[in-house]
Amino acid sequence: MDGQGRARYHRRMTAPPSRKAVGIWLLCVAGLIVAMLVVGGLTRLTGSGLSITQWQPVTGVVPPMNETAWANEFAQYQHIPQYRLENRGMSLGDFKAIYWWEWTHRFLGRALGFVFFVPFLWFAWRGAIGAKDIPRMALLFALGGLQGFIGWWMVESGLETRVSVSQYRLAIHLGAAVFLLGAILWTALEYLRIPSPQLGVRVRGRLGGLVFIGLVYVQMMLGALVAGLHAGLLYNTWPLMNGRIIPEDAFVLQPWWRNFFENPGMAQFDHRIGAYIVFLVAMTIAFTVRAQKRSVQIVNAAGLVGLIATIQVVLGIVTLITQAPLLLSALHQFTAAMLFCAAVWYAFESHYADKA
Repeated sequence: MDGQGRARYHRRMTAPPSRKAVGIWLLCVAGLIVAMLVVGGLTRLTGSGLSITQWQPVTGVVPPMNETAWANEFAQYQHIPQYRLENRGMSLGDFKAIYWWEWTHRFLGRALGFVFFVPFLWFAWRGAIGAKDIPRMALLFALGGLQGFIGWWMVESGLETRVSVSQYRLAIHLGAAVFLLGAILWTALEYLRIPSPQLGVRVRGRLGGLVFIGLVYVQMMLGALVAGLHAGLLYNTWPLMNGRIIPEDAFVLQPWWRNFFENPGMAQFDHRIGAYIVFLVAMTIAFTVRAQKRSVQIVNAAGLVGLIATIQVVLGIVTLITQAPLLLSALHQFTAAMLFCAAVWYAFESHYADKA
């Protein structure tokens, strides 16, 4: 290698990583969060979420390694109401099956912390993450840690008197994860975008995009209530609910407002109405943006919003009428996460829309 070659190699090795590299890393983190959402949904669908009855952030990464350790874990599970009231007589082999779902979900959470923290230190050290962005990144890491606490707080609700976790805590746990997904995805898009003096802001587009993110977010929280109440196994007909517009005994609980959060029939009704609203808004975005002279990025983001919303509605109906089989239910949750990501992308592109 000649002198000029060595100089180029030295510059290449000593230059800080590009903003694009940071953006790609954050996209990988966002992808891992989506994987956690899907595995978390499968953990709930298989009734596995209460199989690990202790929270051991460090030592819990190692699963039982021998039959004695497995017997101890199973013995602890046998003391909670879920085993006594629903799974009494379960074999050790059956217990291992649900244990591995919950262990995988927790392992992904630990892996997420590692995948975020170590590259963050490296990027910050090399100067790819500027000093002004370090507090923001630290806050994202703290939110990830908080999510771990919320997850255990959720599990605790099912260890004493309930046979499943509180639907409220389930919604909070999912909500925190989805919020973190949106924050990391938005940050990734900022790092991936090439700065340009031509970039401006359309206030109307920005607000509309953020409103749509909020609609999708609320719809996902309504879905968490449906999951927590096992409401997807009721009223497995569409478009009516066993021949009715509003479910039977819609306001049986007092005070009346409790029905929207604790009445399984009304929880499903709310989720249906939310789906119609999200779909109509998504279609409005897709067709309105296409009819306007907007940037290619905005048109593509709006089109993706419409496409995923359509797929999600179809999946939701099929999942409902087939009484929520495992695969379809997991796919429905994955598509919800993808719709949320598409909503974030659309809002981001609207925020940085070209000046008129």
